[in-house]
Amino acid sequence: MFRTAARAFSTTSAAQAGSRKQTSSIIRKKNILQKAKRSQEALADRPSVVLGTRPSEELVKWPRCDLAKVLVDEEALFNPPSGITDSSSSSAAGSGASATTTTATSSGSATLTPYKTPLGTLQVPAQPAFGISPVDQELLFNYLPRATAQASVSAAQPRPIGSPTASFESPSVKLERAHEVERAKAEAFARVLDLRNANAKGIAFENRRRIVIAFSTPENPFDPGRPEVQAALKTYQIRKLWKHLTTFKRDVGNRLGLRKLVHERAKILKYLRNTNRDRYETLLERLALEPEAVEGELVV
Repeated sequence: MFRTAARAFSTTSAAQAGSRKQTSSIIRKKNILQKAKRSQEALADRPSVVLGTRPSEELVKWPRCDLAKVLVDEEALFNPPSGITDSSSSSAAGSGASATTTTATSSGSATLTPYKTPLGTLQVPAQPAFGISPVDQELLFNYLPRATAQASVSAAQPRPIGSPTASFESPSVKLERAHEVERAKAEAFARVLDLRNANAKGIAFENRRRIVIAFSTPENPFDPGRPEVQAALKTYQIRKLWKHLTTFKRDVGNRLGLRKLVHERAKILKYLRNTNRDRYETLLERLALEPEAVEGELVV
């Protein structure tokens, strides 16, 4: 009888229950802290509504997208590294002569590249000014100097043989000398057409021109009204304005303009998503945008 009573009044089960309760409370608090930590990390690494990328992927994803590749690299333009190489080629028609841009070595200027023409090798800018296409470059540095030299020799008035200033130079010598003069003129003119001489508006114009060409279709190579082109232009303006606001933090007036650009881009992307889902997803990859950054409610 006494043993049964002792068992009835034992505190072992109560002690075990209290220990289990304390352990479960510790585990519950630990889980709450871990959940709050995960939520905080997810909130900190969510896509930026302005830039469109996650903070941890911005330095990797943005330089690889198509939009970043077509823009003018202003840092490399005004502070070129030594030994930069740039090669491209363009073929000339008509006289059968060819004009080829060879590789620029470290011995020359990093912003100039050799350009072979029938008159000799010219040093032309690696990035010509806005509005100068390869066709225009071929016309300015290949055809025009030769035509001008030929016209100057043909227009020269022959002097009388008995005059003291009579010239006995053959036409080939005159033409060669005219070619040297025109080659020097073309090289001096090429330095004027360098993109480094353009102001901020000129560089912005060149960037917009490149974006329209890069995001248009082969059927219509210059289609500024295409949704992809409009979204790319808005993204370029947003990033340019964001860079300005991060530099000048007291510029409160342009923040409203940034909000308007973000919502205008979202409207364009929403229209494209409702129209063609495949084009929408392809465009997000080309612009380095996350779907969470352009869909739903946007708070800038």
